[in-house]
Amino acid sequence: MTGIVEKKVSIQYFAMLREQRGISDESLVTSAATARDLYDQLRTRHGFTLSADRLGVAINDEFAAWDRRLEDSDRIVFIPPVAGG
Repeated sequence: MTGIVEKKVSIQYFAMLREQRGISDESLVTSAATARDLYDQLRTRHGFTLSADRLGVAINDEFAAWDRRLEDSDRIVFIPPVAGG
């Protein structure tokens, strides 16, 4: 059977992404297959200025590759670069 598989995921935003989105977290239903697909959808929808190549991603509290497949109930954190001093 082929078709679009939707899953409910939780997303946390930090730093610049939180400022651009206006919230720190949300839950949504998505048909995105991978973390990169999800970020690309969100970037288009919310006008994020950072490309995925400038971010890290963690899924279920572990750093993950952008091509990692998403599953129902995943917790995703997009990690922007931070300035240090």
